[in-house]
Amino acid sequence: MDALFVDRVPMQRLFFYEGPSVPPFPSLVRSLKSSLAAALAVFTPLAGKLSHRASTGDVFVDCSPAAVSPGVRFVEAEYAGSIDDMRRLAIGDEHNTEALALLGPELNAARLPAPVLAVQVTRPAVVGVGDGPRAVVVGVSIHHAVADGHSIWQFMSAWSAVSRDPAANLVQPAFDRAAIPYPKADEVARKFLRTIAPALPVARSPSLSHTPPDLRRRTFLLRAGDIESVKRGIMAQSEAIVGGKQMDTRSSTYVAVSSLVWTSIVRAKAKPADVAAGGDDDACYLLVPADLRRRLVGGAPAAVDERYFGNCVAPCFVMAAAGDLRDERAGLARAAAAIDDAVRARLEDPLGGAERWLERFFAASRERLTHMGSSNRFMAYEVDFGWGTPSRVELVSLFARELVLLLGAKDGGVQVTVALDHAHMEGFAANLLRVSGQGNKV
Repeated sequence: MDALFVDRVPMQRLFFYEGPSVPPFPSLVRSLKSSLAAALAVFTPLAGKLSHRASTGDVFVDCSPAAVSPGVRFVEAEYAGSIDDMRRLAIGDEHNTEALALLGPELNAARLPAPVLAVQVTRPAVVGVGDGPRAVVVGVSIHHAVADGHSIWQFMSAWSAVSRDPAANLVQPAFDRAAIPYPKADEVARKFLRTIAPALPVARSPSLSHTPPDLRRRTFLLRAGDIESVKRGIMAQSEAIVGGKQMDTRSSTYVAVSSLVWTSIVRAKAKPADVAAGGDDDACYLLVPADLRRRLVGGAPAAVDERYFGNCVAPCFVMAAAGDLRDERAGLARAAAAIDDAVRARLEDPLGGAERWLERFFAASRERLTHMGSSNRFMAYEVDFGWGTPSRVELVSLFARELVLLLGAKDGGVQVTVALDHAHMEGFAANLLRVSGQGNKV
């Protein structure tokens, strides 16, 4: 599961903080550095290097003294503008993706050995009249081969806890890969590496490090009421489907939001001829990551639990006909049923067919494949370093042409960030806002 992500661009998160409780920049930097050092003493792999062993073809995290002693890159930066200027990069109809990326630290992992973590703290050059309210953006880049979303938020929770209270008692993460019961793990990992990174120690070609020029991104906020409306719509559509799949339970928030964005993307990409004909049997695919923690038993020394640090996710390949997803009377319900079925099947047999995961991925049409990433369970807006919760959080890295990233928002809402071709973004936004009822762009 770690090997699947060796060629991915690092995951970059931006946390915006502003207001009178934000400390002066020098003391804020000192606090972040000292608490980061304390957290890294517990989360040691993040201080190491992702390395390649030519003799076996393996990729591993080197936590030796030589690899760890240089420390983690920590950048202090200044943005030539105000906090309002910085915030504007992530609002409006289209984000300034390139400028947003500058607020996070560069993590050059195209060739191994490579660092797996970098931090950047950016303050605005302009603070307004007098001293003005202070503001800062904390940017964090982490290599996906070392941590999945759950692990990242596990680390961010620990780091922010130590920043608030240096005496905080941190829960020890679990790093032992032997806890995952898969006898052919090494063999399959090497197969994956030969497929996605055949030129190791070069992990990623330069062309994969840049965002395509026609790719755009927006962030939307679905409030709790919007999500409840989508869930009711799924139930109503399901009951109205004659001879179709009946939803026996209410959809989870994750399934409801995923169904909404998937159908909105498919409808936005529909060709006029397809719409006029009323049908399209071509398959559309949704790639959903399923967290396997607490689903894996029989490993050593114990079952994998919430403390497991690394990648513990398996891909769920969801498939439905384009015409079924575009159907205004039943599209949401069919999407929800397909997602629910695929996730349940994966969780019933978590590692089943693992050696063929990449084959299934490459078999799906790139033009009809949507990637889901992150989760509404990740409460990014609770990351408090001691000066309050963030006013905004953005996930910046774009690792796929058609990508949806979810985050838990305040009061039961879900923040949805979408990367999509420029030609389809308007249609997507219009459908998402219409079907959700009161969805808002943020």
